[in-house]
Amino acid sequence: MQTQTLTERRRAATEREIAVAAAALFAEHSVAQVTAEQIAARAGISVRTFYRYFPRKEDAIAPILTAGAARWQAAFAEAGDGPLRTRIPRVIAAQLGAQNPADLDTMRALLRGVETDAELRDVWLRVNDDSERRLREILRDRGVAALDSRIIAAVSTDAIRIALEQWAAEPDGPRPDAIAVDVFASLSAGVSGLDVGGRS
Repeated sequence: MQTQTLTERRRAATEREIAVAAAALFAEHSVAQVTAEQIAARAGISVRTFYRYFPRKEDAIAPILTAGAARWQAAFAEAGDGPLRTRIPRVIAAQLGAQNPADLDTMRALLRGVETDAELRDVWLRVNDDSERRLREILRDRGVAALDSRIIAAVSTDAIRIALEQWAAEPDGPRPDAIAVDVFASLSAGVSGLDVGGRS
């Protein structure tokens, strides 16, 4: 595993601080009402520094979304043996079910913004696409065939994305982990590649 340099760690820390500030402001106000200047002020940096890290205000939330995807990928990479059809929904349920309530509140606000802000949706879809590609690599490393890895990665990623979007739209409905497991079951019906165990 490659160790980050001090400069890389500082950059990552600054990115996280900006992302937290942006997410908080987007949660407090609509995305359209928040400016890069406000995000910079909340993060304690200059506007010039903000634009060194992110080209648009919407891009500032990418580190938060990416961190969630990375946690799910890492959990799946470390999952034990057993058919993927049962292993994947267990990991999905565990990851989404373990979310901090405050983090879920922030995620709900961000996802509501996704529905009304095209640039924010671009970021959301880009993070999902990156997550799908990374999951495909993990599956291939575990011995899953190329086509099967594409299908399974797409189904798994879409199950999480659809569940989070549906939960944000109907906050009084089921929790996102429950929705995601149901969506995964619906999308994965007939996907034969899920019935193999794969190499641990």
